[in-house]
Amino acid sequence: MIICCGEALIDMVPGNDKEGNPVYRPIPGGSPYNTAIAIGRLGAPVAFLGRLSRDFFGELLIKRLTQNEVATSFIRRGEQHSTLAFVQLEAGKEPQYAFYTEGSADTSLLPEDLPQSLPSDVRCIQFGSISMLLTPISSTIEGFIKHSITQDPTLVISFDPNVRPMLIQNREAYVSSVESWCRMSRIVKISDADLSYLYPTIDREGAIDRILALGPTLVVVTLGKEGARAKLRRADGTFISCQAPVVEVPVADTIGAGDTFHGAFLAWLEQKGKMSSSALSSLSQGELSEALSFANLAASLVCTRHGAEPPTMEELRAFTARYGLDN
Repeated sequence: MIICCGEALIDMVPGNDKEGNPVYRPIPGGSPYNTAIAIGRLGAPVAFLGRLSRDFFGELLIKRLTQNEVATSFIRRGEQHSTLAFVQLEAGKEPQYAFYTEGSADTSLLPEDLPQSLPSDVRCIQFGSISMLLTPISSTIEGFIKHSITQDPTLVISFDPNVRPMLIQNREAYVSSVESWCRMSRIVKISDADLSYLYPTIDREGAIDRILALGPTLVVVTLGKEGARAKLRRADGTFISCQAPVVEVPVADTIGAGDTFHGAFLAWLEQKGKMSSSALSSLSQGELSEALSFANLAASLVCTRHGAEPPTMEELRAFTARYGLDN
């Protein structure tokens, strides 16, 4: 089982009503939340860990999880309101966000909200994004990861910084924190834009090597239209790397593309029996390329839809057939 932990919020996505007037539609979201939905839709066992409001938005968040086979036994409920994230979309640009997080339920996760122990079938914990910028949730999750690794050193920890500069008050302190979270992780999934923010004076390959030097086994970089690149430290100390393209599709928007990629990549590892520290470091170049291609397919498909709507396995099969990718 994979546990995704962190924020679960409501994306207020812009659109128009039947008369053409601008409106905002409330859509369940949040990076770890979207990643959990992606994993669940692809048929891998997954649970979400976090604190959700008892308000009607919280009910909407819970309902979407259960509808997509995401276990909710690690969720605690609170009276605080749900976090809102207003989205601005512009053609050819990454989505922009305005977050309303103060005093919200998901950011109020405390150590007493955590399970005393994890089931024996938990093989991966995924974390990151804005939850690591807010208190008290950031320290709660960090403590949870450290404790879980102590209890089971074979756990695969997968981290996605999902950098949001508008929430960062001290860049140097943030970079230092990101590097400490990388040290706790086996997998670091990161976008090319995030790499540029963290290491603006270092080229892509140098930045990847810098993160690997912190201790992760695998760094996966999403490159937008260029696809994705990965570099893996194998058990014998050698490195392998590969790059896989995306599928050229008509893009509705890119909301949730990175989260879907992350979820699909983890689902592939889980379903192929590769979700352990030893199996990860023993991946062949062919297996790594296959995992990247699978995640790219899922991310490409989600870009054809409005909002974070990850595909099911059946939809992925139809997608590959439609674009002649199953040969």
